Amino acid sequence: MQNMDIDIDDSRWAALDMEALSERAIRTTLNRLALPLDAEISILACDDARIAALNAEFRAKASPTNVLSWPSEERAAMSPGGQPRPPEPDPGGMIELGDIAISYDTCAAEARAADKDIAEHVTHLIIHGTLHLLGYDHETEQDAALMEGLEVEILGKLGLDDPYRES
Repeated sequence: MQNMDIDIDDSRWAALDMEALSERAIRTTLNRLALPLDAEISILACDDARIAALNAEFRAKASPTNVLSWPSEERAAMSPGGQPRPPEPDPGGMIELGDIAISYDTCAAEARAADKDIAEHVTHLIIHGTLHLLGYDHETEQDAALMEGLEVEILGKLGLDDPYRES
């Protein structure tokens, strides 16, 4: 990917190679969906305080969350469980996806609670956020089944476990 901008807003992210993790997760997601690999995306690697402020500002929920996303344009499917509208590349072949924010505190706590490696959990959340940028969501059962199925398939291509399977 040529246009990935990562802003590390919390020094604890230094323990993870966010550039490599994000590149691998996004590239595998775009490959699975047969989309151009030339994508423009920004990632903010922050803490709970920052993501809670963003969550309050954009979703009117004054609490931290693991990942937020802001697609560059609306791509949602027209009906529950339907395929979102694919992004249109610009004349140079680049697709503009949007922005993702991810919180270290929440990710680390979720990984500990699930007894999972934080890098694997972050990879899942980057895939999840990228799918949101591409118009996928989990608001209805049909949409959730489609999105989660893609997440499991993409994670499998990376050699990672199904995060939705109960142990």
